[in-house]
Amino acid sequence: MEKLTRSLKPSPGRRTREKTVEQVHAAAARVESSWETARVVSVPDAVKARAKRLLNVHPLRAADSLQLAAALIAADDQPSSRSFVCLDQRLADAAKREGFTVLP
Repeated sequence: MEKLTRSLKPSPGRRTREKTVEQVHAAAARVESSWETARVVSVPDAVKARAKRLLNVHPLRAADSLQLAAALIAADDQPSSRSFVCLDQRLADAAKREGFTVLP
């Protein structure tokens, strides 16, 4: 089986995983089929700016940085006043470092 690798450098702290051609095609097919039911939302500039900062200080995935940035804005930058629900350990660790109480 032929292996594909990313041509871009991964973010610091990220692992690189090789994928077979079949895995890439299957993933592309899932993305394509999801467009039928997906709703596209715009991301406010304030969320984007916070997400960029979060990516520079935590080993987060891009989508996770957007989620945490939106939570910070929703908490009026007072994360200790809110809880953050998350099952992803990397995101939970970043949320704790930002001041949230993380559940569960």
